[in-house]
Amino acid sequence: MKELTIRQNDAGQRLDRFVSKAVPLLPESLLQKYIRLKRIKVNGKGAKRDTRLQLGDTVQLYINDEFFEKPREENSYLKVGTPRLTVVYEDENLLLADKKPGVLCHSAGVWDYNTLIANIQAYLAQKGEWRPREENAFTPALCNRIDRNTGGIVIAAKNAETLRILNEKIRDREIEKFYLCAVRGRPKPAEGKLENVLFKDAKKNQVFVKERYEPGAKTAVTYYKVLKTKGALSLVECRLGTGRTHQIRVQMAHAGWPLVGDGKYGSERFNKDYDEKGQALYSYKLRFDFPTDAGILNYLRGREFEVEKVDFVEKYFGEERPCPLP
Repeated sequence: MKELTIRQNDAGQRLDRFVSKAVPLLPESLLQKYIRLKRIKVNGKGAKRDTRLQLGDTVQLYINDEFFEKPREENSYLKVGTPRLTVVYEDENLLLADKKPGVLCHSAGVWDYNTLIANIQAYLAQKGEWRPREENAFTPALCNRIDRNTGGIVIAAKNAETLRILNEKIRDREIEKFYLCAVRGRPKPAEGKLENVLFKDAKKNQVFVKERYEPGAKTAVTYYKVLKTKGALSLVECRLGTGRTHQIRVQMAHAGWPLVGDGKYGSERFNKDYDEKGQALYSYKLRFDFPTDAGILNYLRGREFEVEKVDFVEKYFGEERPCPLP
């Protein structure tokens, strides 16, 4: 139990709002529940959530010690009362999550509990599969990341051995990643390969196509296939040959087929006709090729996993799942 005394600057606040500020890791749902159960008291007595605190009041908090820790990314899962998570596949070793556009994989320099990793950790902790107080070092971790405004499958490892194996397989390109994108125009040929020299300007967080190699530049390879065309747009499947920053976006734009909604590499005039908050790009499918030994994950060899729905596919092409051109 911890006890807090109300000072001048805290007087006049509602009980629930004061506790929310004083104990930022406590989820709103638990806060309200603990007030109802009288695990949060004022002057030793139960109180309603809208009780106005007075100068000199004492607030008793009968809650777990971990909620009093300083908020940081490592404990942000504590703030998640009800995890928001779309699970594509899950077993005892890993979880495949369908990250929605607009969601960060990790916090971006400031404490944020609305990240994918915080929701995954909260989900596993609440299921009892991960007991952080009993772990010496390991926490469930993401094996790959996707840009904030791009959606798609992200792999989370539930144990250290799985994390080690998947990091190795991703590095050795033994996991195939497939993306869907909606682009302007009709790519010709309908199936092909894009190969460019890309240079990333870290200060601008922007990637540029270069005509020749220069220090810091890297080759990028993307294989593409048109699945459907409708009006001014084409639905294209892309398979990564390399894993460069913004690779699909910059290469498709350079080829003359910018992604719908891409404010960085696309066409501003063209994008005005579409109500998109970010680029129409989705990592919709992955395949565990595993041509070499994968240890405890060998059972995944040859298996494919795909998201159920991609919003922009349904919006612009009238179907939930992509289908190849006849």
